[in-house]
Amino acid sequence: MQNDKQIIFRNPQSMPPVNGYTQVVEVRNGRTIYVSGQVAVNQNGELVGAGDLATQTGQVFENIKLALEASGVSFNDVVKLTIFLTDISQMQIVRDIRDRYLNTTNPPASSAVEVSKLVNDHFLIEIEAIAVGE
Repeated sequence: MQNDKQIIFRNPQSMPPVNGYTQVVEVRNGRTIYVSGQVAVNQNGELVGAGDLATQTGQVFENIKLALEASGVSFNDVVKLTIFLTDISQMQIVRDIRDRYLNTTNPPASSAVEVSKLVNDHFLIEIEAIAVGE
């Protein structure tokens, strides 16, 4: 049986213009991988980057990368990101780091949400991902 995974990225002209994400991602066939919300904790369970959003964001994306690799996929297969920030005014920091990991030609559908608090007072960001593999 052959899997013909197909991912279509759409930014319809009838919708508002976007920068850094895609309005609609259609997946035809494929295996769906859900990555739980990742925070700035290293392999030893230690907080990385206390008080530093850039360092925490880098650790979060590294954790997502490891989760994707464990499932045999990569950031090129990510179709949706959900970003939770304690200070949405710092979103540009997140975007700059995100763009080092993602396919910026066809970025995933994305949401960014400001929250008053994450599971630990030291966490500034949490990101979950959905990817599609073959």
